[in-house]
Amino acid sequence: MSDTASIAGPPAPVVDPSAIKEIAAGVFVICDRRVPLVPNIGIILGTHTALVVDTGMGPANGKKVLEAAQRTAGQRPLVLTLTHFHPEHGFGAQAFKGAAKIHYNRSQRNELQAKGEGYLSMFKTFGPHVAAALEGTQLVQPDQVYDSASTSIDLGGRTVELRTWGLAHTAGDQVVWLPQERILFTGDLAEERIFPIFPWFPPDDAHIDGARWASILSELADWKPAIVVPGHGDIGGVEILVAVRDYLVDLGKRVAAERKSGKDADAIVAALAPQIRAEHPDWSAPEWIDFAIKYYSTLS
Repeated sequence: MSDTASIAGPPAPVVDPSAIKEIAAGVFVICDRRVPLVPNIGIILGTHTALVVDTGMGPANGKKVLEAAQRTAGQRPLVLTLTHFHPEHGFGAQAFKGAAKIHYNRSQRNELQAKGEGYLSMFKTFGPHVAAALEGTQLVQPDQVYDSASTSIDLGGRTVELRTWGLAHTAGDQVVWLPQERILFTGDLAEERIFPIFPWFPPDDAHIDGARWASILSELADWKPAIVVPGHGDIGGVEILVAVRDYLVDLGKRVAAERKSGKDADAIVAALAPQIRAEHPDWSAPEWIDFAIKYYSTLS
């Protein structure tokens, strides 16, 4: 996967449980502090059960998140779900095995089975800090899967909806939605002031649907969430969803126009990537611009 060499070795992807804050009554987020490869992690309390959303990368982070969830939840039993299978979101799940019920959608579970070991090997090439975080990682299977487009979890006095649409950023992207409070956890369908993560690593992984991704973001914006917890970046509102959707749509159109002029993928990257970076001076992770352009350059 030679393209991954463009991702410079990031700092240690350490989850900091002290960065927890209550964003609504009984809804907590361990914030990512804008550290690369650290996700925003949710802990949602009901009267009798608590739901944890994502684990961080590797067994040490997973253990920290489990301990934070247990402190926050008290005697409530735990349920763990993931927004998608990628390592920084779910490769700490082994700490929860036997301590929580693990609940995924079937596409997410299948993608973990098909690609998990490959992603584990790939991420270990992202620098010594990442490799160290992943040392000893074991991929674990969920205790329960759902096959429909959505399912609900009753936490006691609070119902949480899990929704999935099929292939977009991954094959099993899942949002976590609190309809009463209108709080949305997006996973990597949306980041805040971060260039969207395009896992475009052919031939090892080339499963993305940019059009559906943008369509999902439009649907989520129509839900009018009061609080949006992105996969990475600062918590905000519906503007996060709109910004990512507009980026995807605009970039797709611009790449299509360059293709019509006869340019190949490398030429399009050379032409567009500096422009895109300049247009978003406050967005981080510009390495993902090239991956996105290369994906859109394959579309007819």
